[in-house]
Amino acid sequence: MSHDDDLELSKHAAKTREQWNAAAPDWVASGRAAWARPEPDWGMWTVRESDVRILPDVAGLDVVDLGCGTGYWSAWFHRLGARPVGLDVSEAQLATARELQREHGIEFPLVHASAEAPPFPDASFDIAFSEYGAAIWCDPYAWIPQAHRLLRAGGRLIFLCNSVIAMLTAPPNDEPCGESLLRPQFGMHRLDWPDDHSTDFHLPHSAMLALLRATGFEIEALHELRAPAGDDDEVRFFVRRGWARRWPGEEVWVARKA
Repeated sequence: MSHDDDLELSKHAAKTREQWNAAAPDWVASGRAAWARPEPDWGMWTVRESDVRILPDVAGLDVVDLGCGTGYWSAWFHRLGARPVGLDVSEAQLATARELQREHGIEFPLVHASAEAPPFPDASFDIAFSEYGAAIWCDPYAWIPQAHRLLRAGGRLIFLCNSVIAMLTAPPNDEPCGESLLRPQFGMHRLDWPDDHSTDFHLPHSAMLALLRATGFEIEALHELRAPAGDDDEVRFFVRRGWARRWPGEEVWVARKA
């Protein structure tokens, strides 16, 4: 895909952009299904927000969705009375989001940029949000300080990422997480996957706590998500439901700007 803009991207962000542009057609159906669901849900196991109660009341708040993909979380925020802005580094994903906006008659701004360099003024938002998106595809030492810059005093950072134990047990291919530790936890930060040449970012809890505090956040909650009951042999992405009933495959951080 030719680029008609001049985004200045880190090397990994440029690679992520290319990969998500190429993969975007594979995410239209899941995006359309999420837009059609009436209430928010979290992560690969679609854990209902009404069951976990992670979000604060967002009515009337300005929300930036960092790495919004097809925009379904922004659509849910809109329905909850917030004023969302979706940002994504993939213009093809944003094209799907615009198509789904038209299908549902919902409008909110969509911005083509990286969460490592979001083009918004300081103190523009009440909530900085990411479900996957920036939370794993951007370097936390770049995007989390940017999220802090974008927030007003007292604003919240809320993001979902893969759990630490999932990343320690995920094989370097499409096989699901097992029960053996495959990589060290000390020093975990950037993971380069040999099977699809993608790069993502994951920090141990101690490093994430240190980064959030050093950036100026107070940690309010860490939610470890459990897959709902169902077919234990069902695999979504690289996690088997039975595994995710025993160990958290995903986690949601909630922090407040001091």
